[in-house]
Amino acid sequence: MSAITLHNVQKRFGDAVIIPGLDLEIEEGKFVVFVGPSGCGKSTLLRLIAGLEDVSGGKIEIDGKDVTNVPPAARELAMVFQSYALYPHMSVAANIGFPLKMAGETKDVIDEKVRAAAATLNLTDYLQRKPRELSGGQRQRVAIGRAIVRAPKGFLFDEPLSNLDAALRVNMRLELSELHAQLKTTMIYVTHDQVEAMTMADKIVVLNRGNVEQVGSPLELYENPKNLFVAGFIGSPKMNFLTGPIAAEHNAHTIGFRPEHLTISPDSGRIRGRAGVSEHLGSDTFVHVKLDDGTAITARSGGDYRVSHGDPVWITPDEGRIHRFDENGLAIR
Repeated sequence: MSAITLHNVQKRFGDAVIIPGLDLEIEEGKFVVFVGPSGCGKSTLLRLIAGLEDVSGGKIEIDGKDVTNVPPAARELAMVFQSYALYPHMSVAANIGFPLKMAGETKDVIDEKVRAAAATLNLTDYLQRKPRELSGGQRQRVAIGRAIVRAPKGFLFDEPLSNLDAALRVNMRLELSELHAQLKTTMIYVTHDQVEAMTMADKIVVLNRGNVEQVGSPLELYENPKNLFVAGFIGSPKMNFLTGPIAAEHNAHTIGFRPEHLTISPDSGRIRGRAGVSEHLGSDTFVHVKLDDGTAITARSGGDYRVSHGDPVWITPDEGRIHRFDENGLAIR
């Protein structure tokens, strides 16, 4: 396990500044997720930690040792990519054991470590198969197994589930979380999917244009977002925002409230609008409402809630769950 520390880390490609200067402490044994919109610098940051990109400034430490100019292989970190990068002509066992073979380990040691990794990842019955005979989720587990056998100080995951269908992604999220619970090794995971971040992370790092907007546990970011960006990014569906007179009543430039923190009614309430599309998801119904001033918001109600497109509705936010933001977008506590 390793603690990883970034001191004013910067990255530029020519005149383009990707990461202007970033400080971050990743504690030993934690599952940390970098999340943010496409192009925010999260994958670049992961590659800097791995040593696959050179830093333009600043320092990277692993367990207190400066590794800024240390080559990737010597950092003792294992990276799992979006593409599985498996050798198609090799068996599962050969793919998993390949790093050990390159390191000159004996056949007995390789066999022992491959079987241990396969048992951890439920791949024992597939060791003699070729990658083409596996599902997407199984191939990703093979890629993870290849990382496990190296016994690295930390794992780096770069959007490893983005090629999988929805059901497989859910299963693999659970499997990765279980793997972390077993190995107790530092893991850094990059995704643009905030649902993945919320369900897997001990700590979330929200990135925007190469800057850290906020760091905290999933519940901390959900309940106490530091600014409008974090408030709008964390949570699914995202937080609703209102400006104007109703925000002024709360001594704020903007107020925010989540779809689950309001009441929707056909005949009375605080703010009037008309129902648009309703999404029925079984346990929940999400109603997209256009308020009289043209603002679009989302309301969450019970699975049996029914309203027709165009019907008048009233929205009442829960006063105790309203978030306030100033003119600069910063939370007012």
